[in-house]
Amino acid sequence: QVQLVESGGGLVQAGGSLRLSCAASGSIFRINAMGWYRQAPGKQRELVALITSGGTNYTNSVKGRFTISRDNAKNTVYLQMNSLKPDDTAVYYCNFNAKLTPFARVYDYWGQGTQVTVSS
Repeated sequence: QVQLVESGGGLVQAGGSLRLSCAASGSIFRINAMGWYRQAPGKQRELVALITSGGTNYTNSVKGRFTISRDNAKNTVYLQMNSLKPDDTAVYYCNFNAKLTPFARVYDYWGQGTQVTVSS
């Protein structure tokens, strides 16, 4: 069984920075993509950043401020968040699109969520 454990959330002032980490425990045959999503109260879940072997992608509101990266050997994904704004306040979830064995189905695996709060 694979579990994703997130860390790095917290309370910061506007303009500050945070670095989120998400590490998978357990064996994984192949990770197709790693991503970060966020959900603010009363809002839909939003894809923030995605990383694959082909590159990275970001939602427009975080371009130039957030950077997604990964350590394939450690099955870990990071989200460096700079110049944070109050609108970035949300619960952030990591996601691995992966298969655990060569012939298993591909599933989305989710972290437990970590709260990011940006004060004005």
